[in-house]
Amino acid sequence: MTKAPDAGRRPQLSKDTRLCISLSGRPSNIGTRFHNHLYDVLGLDFIYKAFTTTDIAAAIGGVRALDIRGCSVSMPFKEDVLALVDDIEPSAQAIESVNTIVNDGGRLTASNTDYLAVQHLIAQHGLDPDDPVLIRGSGGMAKAVGAAFVDAGFTAGFVVARNAGTGAALADRLGYEYRSEVGSLTVPIIANVTPIGMAGGPEESDVAFDEATIAAAGTVFDVVALPSETPLITAARAAGANVITGAEVIALQAAEQFERYTGVRPSPEQIAEASRISRA
Repeated sequence: MTKAPDAGRRPQLSKDTRLCISLSGRPSNIGTRFHNHLYDVLGLDFIYKAFTTTDIAAAIGGVRALDIRGCSVSMPFKEDVLALVDDIEPSAQAIESVNTIVNDGGRLTASNTDYLAVQHLIAQHGLDPDDPVLIRGSGGMAKAVGAAFVDAGFTAGFVVARNAGTGAALADRLGYEYRSEVGSLTVPIIANVTPIGMAGGPEESDVAFDEATIAAAGTVFDVVALPSETPLITAARAAGANVITGAEVIALQAAEQFERYTGVRPSPEQIAEASRISRA
């Protein structure tokens, strides 16, 4: 880890300024605000910009050709970029999904900081590997959450997904049981890894689990980051459950990306402030 430079605003933009980007089907301002705030605070000669694309192969070629230092990857590109990089770290290999690319002189290394963030939060919250876990969702982020639980020793669990193909495949990969609906199932740890409760989405006001499922859970995990207090998290707090929020995940994964791109690890207080600003 490189020592941060003296605090202060970043240098004036120049030909030497390093560019980091994100590639997403639906770009947001979260990463842009997070990274650029920290560049300012730490006085780093970097700038971050969000993009979308209809040609992911050309976009990654541009990362390589233009010496773009770092690239955050979101849906629907997390799996497509596997074939476009040179090296894949274990965090991405474990789930065959990428959310971070670092460019070292034209050589692209892929990792998955979502996976790393979830692993950290499992340990931080002291979750018991003997407890079964229920994961609702079967997309790229669900792979990261599921793999992090399995690799942390959680051998018993369920994957609930409306898509039988991807749901059953993920359950088989994790060694968990697949179900199409939650039904009357109750377990100590429940995780929503779907867009239910996301601000601006069609299910913004919906709760990902019913009251009985929430009441029976000791820990409720919602990966939705905006808002940080989703309907599920609000219901879980009211029920007295331990909660893990999407805001925690996105802050930790972004901090991991930031360090990979810049060589500098912000302090926990700087990360928390950047996370708050990113979701404003």
